[in-house]
Amino acid sequence: MKAVKPTDFNTYREAMNEKILAAPNNKIIKRIFNIDTNAYRPGALSGKTKEMLGLVASMVLKCDDCIYYHLESCFDKGVTTEELMEIFGIANLVGGTIVVPHTRRALEFWEYLQVEQKNKE
Repeated sequence: MKAVKPTDFNTYREAMNEKILAAPNNKIIKRIFNIDTNAYRPGALSGKTKEMLGLVASMVLKCDDCIYYHLESCFDKGVTTEELMEIFGIANLVGGTIVVPHTRRALEFWEYLQVEQKNKE
């Protein structure tokens, strides 16, 4: 199984989020989306630190969509590849070897992000 490309992931995510948020009677989901957005804002912890924590948690929970989301946020907040490898180490330590396949896809997604950035320059 290959990782999705960031552009494909974001296009799909945005389209489906629009549909979800436009649906009637979805006050609970709107509130959950709002809490999620606000939770990652800087506070006592920086936004970068919170995204790194989110990435570890997502890897341990084995949610590829969440992993991709947090990888992109980490990338945008300046996480280095060296820091990413330490994040992967913690996730695999806490989550066990079942996290290894997610680590592979996460690294592939990270490499896509790096290529996209180079193409923009």
